[in-house]
Amino acid sequence: MPMTSHLRTTLRSFGLAASLIAAAPSGAAKPILYSGATVIDGTGAEPRAGQDILVDGERIVAVGAAGSLAAQAAAARRVDLAGRFVIPGLIDSHVHLATPPNRTRAEAILRRQLYGGVTAVRDMADDLRSVGELSRASLVGDIPAPDIYYAALMAGPSFFADPRVIAVSRGFTPGTAPWMQAIDKKTDLRTAVTLARGTSASAIKIYANLPAERVAAITAEAHRQKLMIWAHSAVFPARPAEVIAADVDSVSHVCYLGYEAQPAMLAAYQDRTPVDEALLAPTGDDPVVARLFDAMRKKGTILDATGSLFVKFEAERKADPKAKPLRCTGARTIRLTQQAWRAGLPISTGTDFVNKAGDAWPEVHAELRYLARDVGMPPLAVIHSATLVGAQAAGQDKEMGSIEAGKLANFVVLTADPLADIDNIERIEMTVKRGREYPRAGYTAPTKKELGDDD
Repeated sequence: MPMTSHLRTTLRSFGLAASLIAAAPSGAAKPILYSGATVIDGTGAEPRAGQDILVDGERIVAVGAAGSLAAQAAAARRVDLAGRFVIPGLIDSHVHLATPPNRTRAEAILRRQLYGGVTAVRDMADDLRSVGELSRASLVGDIPAPDIYYAALMAGPSFFADPRVIAVSRGFTPGTAPWMQAIDKKTDLRTAVTLARGTSASAIKIYANLPAERVAAITAEAHRQKLMIWAHSAVFPARPAEVIAADVDSVSHVCYLGYEAQPAMLAAYQDRTPVDEALLAPTGDDPVVARLFDAMRKKGTILDATGSLFVKFEAERKADPKAKPLRCTGARTIRLTQQAWRAGLPISTGTDFVNKAGDAWPEVHAELRYLARDVGMPPLAVIHSATLVGAQAAGQDKEMGSIEAGKLANFVVLTADPLADIDNIERIEMTVKRGREYPRAGYTAPTKKELGDDD
């Protein structure tokens, strides 16, 4: 068939465009050699002084003793980090960014996190339409923000009268949104999990009001479809032991584990009767909780303790006699976390609250202090929890969580040693996320107008 004049013109245009693209400079940034730092790599290994880190694009190319990467770094821009300390980017394993959706507020929270050394977060169930947009904007660098990994929520039908569900499910009957599904015995779990996967979620969060059989069935189907399960440590009426036995990947809120000692389990999440702490051991390790921790250790279940939440809000509620008590006291929450640490459990650093506008630092710093000062973990172990364990909790440990060749260039440059004093996590010179530098000097704190009064 003869070629038409229009087609010949079109092909010539494509050819010209292709030649121009081929001739144009790539615009790729030069590799960067960060030299002479003390590296705390996030694996739990001892710090290594005098280290060079070679970054090309989003990735760490190599890590080695000062001067050892000279041949690989011949064309690199050099950044002298003598006297500095480098840790992996922090990971907050329990945040909520869109209950209800508020883009301005979310961006302010994310900006504070990133400039405070946080390079990834786990969003534990929100309006995923909004969270997905934030995740993409962060990934491509449109906004200064950590990477976001998020969960679709599943719970029993009786949970869906919760006003938070209505706030994140507009346009759907509560319980029918792909990211907020009501589950019962009649639910086709294969379809339900597939709908959750369609939101680009990394996991399903099993939240509340489900019996043990449904918890186990959801977990099995999610794992079959390659989704993680992030669960409350008590799902009501499913006991903590039943949640753990279902092979979930992580459990949130160490406090809820105390319900295992009660003869009768609460029937629903809405019953906020606190843990009867008199049923737990008055001194030493509690034997009932010890059995839970033994099962978790054998299964590799990660504990998202959120301990600073209970300590912080108990202190605030003591000043308000009308405030309802939390599910656990701060003291018991500390003791349970201490027992988890002694049992050898991996503990991530989740928060589940938002600091007010006047606080210049992200919430996860409070969880690091909680683990170091209240629980008594060594700072090296705390940094391991806040980095590599957090990456494991998000299912991203092959990509981040430690300073190693091949992983994303996510790290924090500090001017003082965080192993000498955990407060030095706030001596930030810059955060590097996916190879992009965010100097602390360029940070703008969230305003009251941006954050509002929601929590």
